[in-house]
Amino acid sequence: MRVSRVLAAVLSCGLLAAADFVVGTADAQQPPPAVTVAPAAVMDLRESVDLTGTVVAIQKVDMRARVSGFIEKVNFEDGQKVSAGTALYQVEDGAYRAALQEIEGSIAAAEAQRDLAILERDRAQRLIATNTVAQATLDTANAQLKKAEADILRLKGSKQTAELNLSYTKILAPFDGVVGLTAVDVGALVTPESGTLVTLTRLDPIHAEFPVATSLYFSYRERVEKGEISGGANVSIVLPNGTEYPQKGTIDFVASTVSQGTDTVTVRAQFPNPGGVLLDGTLVRVVLEQSDRQDVLAVPQQAVQRDQQGAFVMVVDANSKVELRRVEVSRSSRGQAVVAKGLKEGENVITEGVGEVRPGITVDAVTATTTGG
Repeated sequence: MRVSRVLAAVLSCGLLAAADFVVGTADAQQPPPAVTVAPAAVMDLRESVDLTGTVVAIQKVDMRARVSGFIEKVNFEDGQKVSAGTALYQVEDGAYRAALQEIEGSIAAAEAQRDLAILERDRAQRLIATNTVAQATLDTANAQLKKAEADILRLKGSKQTAELNLSYTKILAPFDGVVGLTAVDVGALVTPESGTLVTLTRLDPIHAEFPVATSLYFSYRERVEKGEISGGANVSIVLPNGTEYPQKGTIDFVASTVSQGTDTVTVRAQFPNPGGVLLDGTLVRVVLEQSDRQDVLAVPQQAVQRDQQGAFVMVVDANSKVELRRVEVSRSSRGQAVVAKGLKEGENVITEGVGEVRPGITVDAVTATTTGG
């Protein structure tokens, strides 16, 4: 009985030793975790801010009739680009030409009356010199001449009005732009009370207006005055489909008052728009970026982890050992985290596989093909 127990104990110890040997061998053969690293690099990451803006046409007018009449011609297609001076509509002008002719005839008659009044005045002056007529005759002649001259002046004013009315029968485009949908067609009767006939919009160049919070605006001015950043800014637009508009803008207006309802300052930038891509009223994302270079030390944003003590990264040293490194991140831009303290240029930080590692272990590190920025 005692021999059986001793034999069982010996066999048991042997099996445990064999099991330990197998586990130890497995641990020894376990490969190090594979991770992707990226070096901390100095790059131009200028400070930027994203704001919501609205595209606003520089010029936009509702074309209206200034005289009454029937539309004789519509000289454009809906949505067409037109040049300044283009006759968009032609109102029948026969009655206005006739009115102008009538006034011109009245002016000719009044001028004849004036010439006759001059002759009568001159005759009266000669006769009064010889005491042939009374002074009253000369006074009457002078009065008739003044009346004739006044009639001419009045009729010339009426002629100017008639000429204006005749010119208004052509409804002209005041600037280069794009017409909208016409509200009337040939044969329609229009009057000054008819309302908008068509809207003309100038799209090139074009404005983008966007509100800036007063806190951000005053902080920006303060930093400019201290020399921390430059006063210039690059302005770009991101379209509703997420693509960036290729043309850059220039700030040309900053409001002098604050909107009390939103506590913001309205800022406006002008953009070239030769292709008409930007449309009046479009909501866009406006990106303001420092115009001067800002070279900073940065790592991919996904490399930065956070816990109760703050931000940290996992650094892989020259011996492929992992180290937890506390860092101070000042800001993020274009997928990069700007590191103010805790890292040096060239140190590798883990960007992928960080969840599989812990400080002190050895890893199989592969450098990412790109570091962004």
